[in-house]
Amino acid sequence: MVDAIEIVVDDRETASGMMEYLYQVPDLHVCVQRLHTGDYVVDGAAIFERKSACDFASSLIDGRLFAQASRLAQQPQRAAFILEGPASAWESLGVRREALQGALVSLTLIFDLPVLRTRDVEETAHVLLYAARQLARLQRADPLPYRLNKAKRRRTRQLRILQSLPGIGSDRAKRLLDHFGNVQACFTASTKELSQVPGIGLKTAATIRDLLG
Repeated sequence: MVDAIEIVVDDRETASGMMEYLYQVPDLHVCVQRLHTGDYVVDGAAIFERKSACDFASSLIDGRLFAQASRLAQQPQRAAFILEGPASAWESLGVRREALQGALVSLTLIFDLPVLRTRDVEETAHVLLYAARQLARLQRADPLPYRLNKAKRRRTRQLRILQSLPGIGSDRAKRLLDHFGNVQACFTASTKELSQVPGIGLKTAATIRDLLG
């Protein structure tokens, strides 16, 4: 017997048309609830943030994109963005191609978040199912190393995010993370609190605080 796969769907995603496809899949348990991070959680092992071309563009313009990326990157599960829509949908959104490319580079290299492309809602549903089945096989094959690697993956992502701050290399990133415990605490720390971390002077702390707002 094949174990049922569970996909948790954020309740704000139910109007997307996704449920129509997910409910048709045998051995798939769909649970709808409010998610604080991401739009879909696949078998408790992976989180996906789904964005249409319009939503991606607006979140890039108003600054939500990287805040969402930061939250995703701090989760112990694997995480990824799904960009939904044909290439033609990006042409009239008022976002410069350079800005779009820069955002994609930041998501993949700094935040360590894969970016998957799909044509429409139906293809997004298929991607979620592919992910669920592959992750299920991975966990069945070698569950213990998979669990142990979660913490290591999370710390690596957190360090990469911190190293994107001005004046922060690998050593300073480790000190910040060890001092504050997580990226969110670093981002909300005052200039004085940042400067109290060994190796982070007042000037660097002020520059970071000014960048983060």
